[in-house]
Amino acid sequence: MRQRLSVSLAIGLFSLGACAHSSNVASSAPSPNRDPRVGLRAGWMDAAQAAWNLRLVSTTPPSHDFLPATPGDFRFINSDLSFDGKYVIQGNFSGYQVWDISDPSHPTLHTAYVCPGSQSDVSVYRTLLFVSDEAPNGRMDCGTQGVADTVSHDRARGIRIFEITDIAHPKPITIVQTCRGSHTHTVVTDPHDSANVYIYVSGSAPVRSPNELAGCSGALLDLDSASALFRIEVIQVPLAAPEKAHIVSSPRIFSNLIAPARHGEAPEDVAQAAKAAADARANGAFTAKIFGFERPLPPGLVNPLLDSVVKARHGTGSPTAADSLALRGAIQGIMDKRIGPLGTQCHDITVYPQIGLAGGACEGYGMLLDIRDVAHPKRIAAVSDSNFSYWHSATFNNDGTKILFTDEWGGGLAPRCRVTDKPEWGADALFTLVDDKMAFQSYYKLPAPQTATENCVAHNGSLIPVPGRDIMAQGWYQGGVSVFDWTDPAHPKEIAFFDRGPMDSTKLEGAGSWSAYWYNGYIVSSEIARGLDILELQPSAFLSQNEIDAAKLVHFDFLNVQDQPKFVWPASFVVARAYLDQLARSNGLAPARVAAARDALARAEKLPGPGRRDALTLLATQLNGDASSAADGAKIRTLAATVTGLANAEH
Repeated sequence: MRQRLSVSLAIGLFSLGACAHSSNVASSAPSPNRDPRVGLRAGWMDAAQAAWNLRLVSTTPPSHDFLPATPGDFRFINSDLSFDGKYVIQGNFSGYQVWDISDPSHPTLHTAYVCPGSQSDVSVYRTLLFVSDEAPNGRMDCGTQGVADTVSHDRARGIRIFEITDIAHPKPITIVQTCRGSHTHTVVTDPHDSANVYIYVSGSAPVRSPNELAGCSGALLDLDSASALFRIEVIQVPLAAPEKAHIVSSPRIFSNLIAPARHGEAPEDVAQAAKAAADARANGAFTAKIFGFERPLPPGLVNPLLDSVVKARHGTGSPTAADSLALRGAIQGIMDKRIGPLGTQCHDITVYPQIGLAGGACEGYGMLLDIRDVAHPKRIAAVSDSNFSYWHSATFNNDGTKILFTDEWGGGLAPRCRVTDKPEWGADALFTLVDDKMAFQSYYKLPAPQTATENCVAHNGSLIPVPGRDIMAQGWYQGGVSVFDWTDPAHPKEIAFFDRGPMDSTKLEGAGSWSAYWYNGYIVSSEIARGLDILELQPSAFLSQNEIDAAKLVHFDFLNVQDQPKFVWPASFVVARAYLDQLARSNGLAPARVAAARDALARAEKLPGPGRRDALTLLATQLNGDASSAADGAKIRTLAATVTGLANAEH
């Protein structure tokens, strides 16, 4: 979710792109009948639910310290997830919670660490925990009283580092302060540097005063070559002395890019923005023009500014009418400076160390970065699209031949899955990768329309390790969780979903799946307002039990989704059966040959030692012979290699 100005001011109703791709948007309904996601009953903890090929294993409400008294309390937004053994670490705008999911049907709270600052993006590495702080209320001591002064050395904006050998009792080590805080971050390992781990920091907040952190400048590059805009930060963390973590480089990956074109806004949003601004002015609230629209400004932003006016005149007590008048005259200039030029920072960076590349979702651009020199990433390609509003996150497929970018049109707190919304807006964009160049293939958007009281747009997801296929689980805020197959990037297709009704049927209250990630056999979803959901895939015509069981063979000791791991499957009969199921589904191998191969596998599995090896070797030879004339020779050869691996395992 994007928060530039304050916890409760959602911005992002803007867009970028050099060209619009032709419309190619995937849509897949579960049946010819009415989609069950449409018309679900509203409610907080009792909203109606709909599921297709997914089973809700458990829902765990937020713990006491993170449970808002009323829906929509932005101090208690659940954010992103990281995984460490049997634990799920769930970020929250007021800190983080650690859940023990040893029994996925009954997660238990292991610890709740209160430390406001938003948005508390979390990552783990060995015995270290990293947490992002960006909001101006974050304190060095994690106090809940906030920071009243506009310039204060009590403020924490950057990366907090904890030692979590005992995860129930985390020990603060240090805070690496940055000029724009840390909205998100990515842990990166260098295969040539075992002494350090690195962190790529994306900070999208206004640049802080140099009086608060020396060297910070929000000027444009032509005015100040040291500007904190148009760059990311790279932090080096010495594993033997993490307290010495520090910024080692600030790569300017935006160099020589120009502002791309923008698409317009939906008519209902234009009218709504105008009415909201007029109502705000009539009630004496402050407004400012942001990305082409006059918008009401929340008290959380305005009140500190008023306090600064009082302080500047050496006054005491509450702001006067004259103070308000002075701020009204200056507010537009303040907002222009705070927001800065469009496309000055990445929102999220997904690294894939095994292929030496990273995908940077960088506001106005989708970037491809060379990370072979981890401390000094370099941009090698960039794409823009006038159908995209805000390049938000990225995911590679397992073999590194494709990349997917999400578009968080509306900033996460707006309804962008209405029946009237263009399907190309607020969607995923799928690209193939050839010679470090990205070629657009299609869009994928949640196919079920949502209501005007549901914040809904593309957000965070991860690959599911089904061998031979590119399948992804993805959170869509109040659009729920969508699982889709993008093996053919020109024709992605939804194969499973889980959704709830809106929080409120009369007004928009923020909620829904912030992120939906596969972890050791389950899909874990961070529900912004309702807690933690754990879901399990069910076999269907689109996904067999063998494919699900093969995915469950991939196990992680810890997982940060934005540090994308390469899936490797062990030699297993279930993996071979998964490939056979795929060949049967696609008619990639004649039905009689599929049946014969299944029988041969079953017979071989029952044989001891040498007999099994010989039977499997014979089957692999037969399959390689089939590959030359079959419809899907490549997959048959992959199956044959798997069978050969099983045979070799018998030596």
